[in-house]
Amino acid sequence: MKSPLSFEKTASSALVCATLGWLVASLSPAQAAPTNTTNSAAPVESSTQGLLAPTDLGNVGSTTATEPTETNFKDLESPTSIAQSVPTSGATSDANINQSPTTAFVDPLEIEAVDDPMGQITNASQFRDVQPSDWAYEALDRIVQKYGCLVGYPDGTYRGNRALSRYEFAAGLNACLRQVEALIASRPDSTSRQDLETLQRLTEEFRSELASIGTRVDNLEGRTQFLEDHQFSTTTKLFGQAIIGVQGRGENTADFFPVDGVKDTPDFNNNINVIHNVQLSLLTQFGPRSLLLTGLQAGGGNTGNPRLTNEVTLAYEGDTNNQLFISDLTYRQLFGNNVAVIVGPVGVNPVNVFRGANRIESAGQGPLSFFAQRNPIINIGSGRGGIGFDWQVNPRVSLQGVYSASLPQDTVNGGLYGGRSGVTTAGVQLTLSPTDNIDVALDYINSYSPNGFLGTGIGDDQLTTGRPLKTNAVGATLEWRITPQVTFGTWGGYTTSKIPDEDGRVETTNWMFFLNFPDLLGRGNLGGIYVGQTPRIISSDLPLGQNIPNFSAGGVGTSGEQPGKTTHLEVFYRYRVSDNISITPGVIVLFDPAHTPASDTVTIGALRTTFTF
Repeated sequence: MKSPLSFEKTASSALVCATLGWLVASLSPAQAAPTNTTNSAAPVESSTQGLLAPTDLGNVGSTTATEPTETNFKDLESPTSIAQSVPTSGATSDANINQSPTTAFVDPLEIEAVDDPMGQITNASQFRDVQPSDWAYEALDRIVQKYGCLVGYPDGTYRGNRALSRYEFAAGLNACLRQVEALIASRPDSTSRQDLETLQRLTEEFRSELASIGTRVDNLEGRTQFLEDHQFSTTTKLFGQAIIGVQGRGENTADFFPVDGVKDTPDFNNNINVIHNVQLSLLTQFGPRSLLLTGLQAGGGNTGNPRLTNEVTLAYEGDTNNQLFISDLTYRQLFGNNVAVIVGPVGVNPVNVFRGANRIESAGQGPLSFFAQRNPIINIGSGRGGIGFDWQVNPRVSLQGVYSASLPQDTVNGGLYGGRSGVTTAGVQLTLSPTDNIDVALDYINSYSPNGFLGTGIGDDQLTTGRPLKTNAVGATLEWRITPQVTFGTWGGYTTSKIPDEDGRVETTNWMFFLNFPDLLGRGNLGGIYVGQTPRIISSDLPLGQNIPNFSAGGVGTSGEQPGKTTHLEVFYRYRVSDNISITPGVIVLFDPAHTPASDTVTIGALRTTFTF
């Protein structure tokens, strides 16, 4: 059995102090040396600061899964989420608790004074975990008072019973020996030959460790310089996501136009194809409370154009004909600790500002279909540029608001106020967490469309034959984490729209129930079952010629509702191959697609592969 005195592997810090204390006593001048007041521990690390503390505006948290041509910043899942953590400048990080014991030794010949309370230690009694009754107290106190080459951890402890390696001991010994050497040089008559021989013997014993430490420091400096020379940016971080999907649907025939109870239009877009979508996000931090998000997106492939119904749309579609587009350009600023503001010409809309109650909402990691991403009323308006805010009222209540325009850059047909051809949208969301396991989101959207489209991109999206619409929409989403492995959720949405200065209105509803199974059959995996109804016109009594259900049936556009109700059933399983790769197979079944009971059931199979970096 190895003796603890050999230092072949580890020894306690108290034992080290006893040894160093003996050395100090042997080499000390008879009179007391002046107290060194320049001692300092390693600088205290501040806790990681969330740039948009109470919000999902920067979200790891925000941009949630977006419409097919928008960057999904939430998909990118950066380890450094900039939402959900209130800045606590100057707070000590937990990382300090686990730092190397070598930080307890400080070389007073090289140290720079820092504003740290441990830098003012003048005796061992200032350590919270050191008592005068400790067997090494005297040695520790002598080192602290006379030589200032030993200080504690930032939390005021010394941790004398913690084991340390020969390298760590050598580093501490080196700091104290250099102080002793300086003392010998200034007072050569205060030491004896025996003392010098003891000093030389200790130096020789740890010569290899001291040399190795020097080499390791040189290597570390070289690697640090290499990283600095080759880093992408000192202020900008790059995150990315690439999605490759293989999908197809079975042969089916639809009752398309006119919707008269006879299926007469075959679906020619049922061949198996490949869709790819790449998103890059550049996160530029200007300070602890502000950042600029720049999103780039390019993709190719889709589920058919034209489609017989938009209900077959998949979440990861983003067909730009492989051209690169700016999908997000937003500036985000935190005011105080509870209010964040987002503003920009691209990427400001309810999808990107509101908080998603369904925590797996993601085009790359969540459900496969576009419909199952979120309550469709949040998609209303298809806004691009504008302004939004996120206010953390208290730990369980937050409020988000947004105003966006679809053509903010167009001075002729659009602009911030919509113009002749632009869509404008204003909305608020109240997010509640009554318990640790329940999240509730209550939404209100007001929108103006010049062409009769809601802009949801799913289900009954066109509500008139071309006349403008003013829309009010309300919705609610609930997520209940029953256990860590089972989550239940539901949402419902209602819209009421009218043509300005005209009588009548058109109403739609949608709903969804879902179960998520986190870590199913393995850590990082996810199972999901979603059942719902896409937005459906339940009533339309607009002026003659503007009612879509009757017009689609070949009529003149009289009042009415859709003849059927689409039921959406989706089952998927995400398998985590590695930290950066996941594969998600799934099946989607549409009963009575496009709310037409005579149409064939549509079955979609998809296999999505997601790469994150």
